[in-house]
Amino acid sequence: MPKKQKFPHLVGSKWTSLQTTWGWRHFQVVNRKNEGEWVFAEMVASCDLSVRFWINAKQLKERSLWQAGWRSLQEQSIE
Repeated sequence: MPKKQKFPHLVGSKWTSLQTTWGWRHFQVVNRKNEGEWVFAEMVASCDLSVRFWINAKQLKERSLWQAGWRSLQEQSIE
């Protein structure tokens, strides 16, 4: 049986940063990179495709930093 892939639906997923990151809050994962036991996601700002960075995919599970989907500031304050 093949080993279960960590973060199988990572590419194409959308995320909202709870803090402004590189001037933006809404990002999409456009690429993934596996390095040993680590998984990295390449994030691109939805409003500025020139803003790109790599992040450890585990950080996306930190609810104090990231929320799945694109959320408005009002939606963020409700949760």
